[in-house]
Amino acid sequence: MPRAEAKSLGAKPTQPSNLEMEGYDALLGTRTSPHFPALLPQIDYTSNMPPVANDTAVSDAVKSETPTPYLSTMPSNDFSWQISLNQKVVAITGANRGIGLGIAEVCLANSAKAVYSLDLMEPGEDFAALQKRYPHFRYIQTDVTSEESVEKAINQVVEDGGRIDGLVANAGMTKHQPALKFERPELEKLFNLNVFGAYFCAQTAARKFIELGIKGSIVMTSSMTSYRPNRAAPSAPYGATKAAVRNMCHTLAMEWSQHGIRVNSISPGFVRTAMTYYVERSPDWDLKMQYYGGMPRLADPRELGGAYVYLLSDAASYTTGIDIPIAGIVGAW
Repeated sequence: MPRAEAKSLGAKPTQPSNLEMEGYDALLGTRTSPHFPALLPQIDYTSNMPPVANDTAVSDAVKSETPTPYLSTMPSNDFSWQISLNQKVVAITGANRGIGLGIAEVCLANSAKAVYSLDLMEPGEDFAALQKRYPHFRYIQTDVTSEESVEKAINQVVEDGGRIDGLVANAGMTKHQPALKFERPELEKLFNLNVFGAYFCAQTAARKFIELGIKGSIVMTSSMTSYRPNRAAPSAPYGATKAAVRNMCHTLAMEWSQHGIRVNSISPGFVRTAMTYYVERSPDWDLKMQYYGGMPRLADPRELGGAYVYLLSDAASYTTGIDIPIAGIVGAW
């Protein structure tokens, strides 16, 4: 029986024979034998390479270059190692309601010095209620799809709060309909807000961190749809925008690490907001919960906040370039 067939039937693999070993050696060019001549020519590649005239000059130039120093994210020796946002100023886009408002509340509950909502929409009753509890929760009208508007807002945060330590690029929108029905204007609207808006905010915040010498943290809100389709309400363009957000974090984390800037993302699953009101109203909701498994409910936006607080805090000083999925309804994804 051939050895491959014997292995597939669960038989113990045998040691290769001497003849087989000679064949392997001949293939690698390590030695020859009467049975197998060397199959690869023995070449000294280094001795046959033509000399390069400027090798020495290039080497000297590289050696003379001053490497860009990396700003270590390691906290100071007296750091308490508590997960806290004490004395930190955080800007959150789209925090007048929904997930952003929940993130803001948890940041404020964890001792943030000030939290700013950068939002295009005027604040509502939920914002006012939270601001009454935390007077250092403030609103700056911002259009995240406009670079000028974002830059103006970040400058206002620094002017008002004295600094900026963290940015949460959370503003976004969705549209659920069959892929064949999407038209270009709808696609452009989704990508302008979800992708370009997140990028402009991250870029502007990073420039300000570098300018002020602050080891800042950027957290982007992605989605579980960046991994796989939302079975309850599929939207190919929305999933694509959130995959772009999650992916860009990896490269930004790599590029900006030398400045002590960390970049991460969080991928929520089903969260109870105005954008997901229809989910629980589905006539087969209870049946879906039995099928999906996990936690048979939507998340409260504040249940995501702990992950954001961790990534924004100095306790996450060695955490960058990752995504944290938060999806209690396991099988829905």
